[in-house]
Amino acid sequence: MNSDNRINKKVLRNMRDPFGMDRRDFMKRIGTGLVVAFSAGKMPLKAGQAAQDDEPGVNAYLRIGEDGRVTLYTGKIEMGQGPITSLPMELADELDVRLEDVDMIMGDTDLCPWDEGTYGSLSTRVFGQVLRAAAAKARAILVEMAAAELSLDAGELETRDGIVRSRKDPSKQISYARLTKGKKIMETSSGDVPLKKPSEFRIMGTPRHRVDSVEKVTGRAKYSGDIQIPGMLCARILRPPSLGAKLVSVDTSEAERIEGVKVARDGDFIAVLHPSQHMAGTAIGKVKAEWEEQVVDINQETLFDHILEVATESRGLGSEGDLSVGQKAAVKDIHSTFMDPYIAHSPMENHTATAMMEDGRMKVWASCQTPYPAHDEVAEEVGMDPKDVQVLPIFVGGGFGGKCYNPQAQEVARLVKLTGKPVQLVYPREEEFLFDRLRPAAVIKVDSGLDQAGKISYWDFAVHLGGGREAEHFYDIPNSRTRVLNAKRGTLDHPFYTGAWRAPSVNTNTFARESQMDILAAAAGADPVEFRLRHLEKNPRMTKVVKTGAERFGWTPAPGPSGRGFGFAVGIDVNTDVVVFVEVEVDKKTGYVQVKRALCCQDMGIVVNPQGAIIQAEGCMLMGLGYALREEIQFEGRKMLTRNYDSYAITQFNMAPELDVVLVDSMEEVPHGGGEPAIVCMGAAVANAVFDATGARIYRLPLTPERVKTALGSI
Repeated sequence: MNSDNRINKKVLRNMRDPFGMDRRDFMKRIGTGLVVAFSAGKMPLKAGQAAQDDEPGVNAYLRIGEDGRVTLYTGKIEMGQGPITSLPMELADELDVRLEDVDMIMGDTDLCPWDEGTYGSLSTRVFGQVLRAAAAKARAILVEMAAAELSLDAGELETRDGIVRSRKDPSKQISYARLTKGKKIMETSSGDVPLKKPSEFRIMGTPRHRVDSVEKVTGRAKYSGDIQIPGMLCARILRPPSLGAKLVSVDTSEAERIEGVKVARDGDFIAVLHPSQHMAGTAIGKVKAEWEEQVVDINQETLFDHILEVATESRGLGSEGDLSVGQKAAVKDIHSTFMDPYIAHSPMENHTATAMMEDGRMKVWASCQTPYPAHDEVAEEVGMDPKDVQVLPIFVGGGFGGKCYNPQAQEVARLVKLTGKPVQLVYPREEEFLFDRLRPAAVIKVDSGLDQAGKISYWDFAVHLGGGREAEHFYDIPNSRTRVLNAKRGTLDHPFYTGAWRAPSVNTNTFARESQMDILAAAAGADPVEFRLRHLEKNPRMTKVVKTGAERFGWTPAPGPSGRGFGFAVGIDVNTDVVVFVEVEVDKKTGYVQVKRALCCQDMGIVVNPQGAIIQAEGCMLMGLGYALREEIQFEGRKMLTRNYDSYAITQFNMAPELDVVLVDSMEEVPHGGGEPAIVCMGAAVANAVFDATGARIYRLPLTPERVKTALGSI
């Protein structure tokens, strides 16, 4: 893309006054062609529904150029979830162009308009729908232009593969390229243009290989750490031994004696730099520092008592009926406490950023999910005008919510300003763990009861520090209450940074809810699947998902524990109904749990790319085995003892079960999220399967061999 085609994000935030430029000047920057600007500020549209007027502010646009190619400029990024493939599929289908004629420019803060970030499956379920509306608008404009060129009524025309033609006489046709040649047309996505119905799709709903597959398999894909700039220095920053520690004294003289080492300092911000990553690492080890550490009397074993002590501020999320009425109707009461530890994002690619100054502008390649917030944070950190900062597009090697936060981008920019040199900063794995925003540890208390008929008469669900997303149940329960309890302002709730971890809060809440449902089923002497269905009579969508999954898995009714090692869990995430079934084998001597097979069945509405959806569900199940069986942060106070893979165990190849995925046909629905739903069920599904195999109920994740053995010993 030529530099004269670059557009600052603020230009497109407000189309009425792009930096005060008039429309003619603005179009000079765009170049020729038809440009449709649009905002993802609206809720998703249903198939066939008309696109409505957008809210003010634009955060994406598509351009049909005079060469016939279609370019989508979006603030979304590609970190393995597949929008680099699925978004062009939606655009091509709605615009009626060939998929291979669509180009993507993602996350370049000079070229693309502002976007809040890539997370929560928003790319498909929200952004994708307004992208389709913009494409439908562009197609309608092109048809009107063609009607004038061909002297035909627009109603007589149809579109296919970038061509507008007469239905009666296909020889009367004109290409999108010819229609836009030499023209400069700016439109906003608004009006009453209907989206295509699923029956009209030619691309969506068909399995497609990811367009970035070859690059990633061959190693040609570029990540932030692959950026190499002449004269670049590699940085290591002096880090505290624990969070909250204050620097008392520092001696860098020994590090400075290493040839080629530079030391940069700004107050307590101290870094060593060298052209070699290895030598920078050696040099930081030579820095002598004294720290005053914050004393906090908490570790992984006393953590849950601490959570219950500080989580006193209650907020209601939902209620139905009267708990006291349900309690009186109960003939059997079951009170449970479930515990979830801190776990790390542990992405394949560490937090990394590379930056340089060029022509008075700061250029940053950052491994992040949120390039636009990162752009603004960098500008503020180094005191530069935002228009003089550019975050450039780059592949991201896994985010899972952890790369919504981008301290590495700010730090590398700061080092560029301090040294005047290009700088690359890669967090070593130890720093990746310490400064990660961990999944919050939590305690969930569930009080519930069964009536004489074996149905749930009341349900009282309280989440302590874990977050309230999807904490409310979706079962037919006449009397219920759901609350989330947080710490008072100013109280130390968590000793570490916490934040979004894949399907934030939903893993924790699903583990507690679905474990409790299994406990209730066993108390009622009922088959776990039949017991769920008994409480889903008002929820036909979820009922279909459960029945479809059970049939595919080969579930036969049996009250637990049946000795088979079958377990399952039901969940909802980003409007997708999901169920995961697993079969486990438990070594009763060692407590080791082997998941032999796992099946995910989900209703995610329109499935844009079935192959991509299946891959995501499989990845979720494999990643979910980690938090179900192995992952847990060990710590003492604010000092993290888990600092690398010698002490933090993720899913290994020998743990991988046979996988199966079923996508429920629901093409008349809007698309829902597919990047995270399957993972939310894994903890409960495996815990329930262990109970079915052994009769041992475990209330704390992960299900380590030691915890399984302890539970077996208490039967």
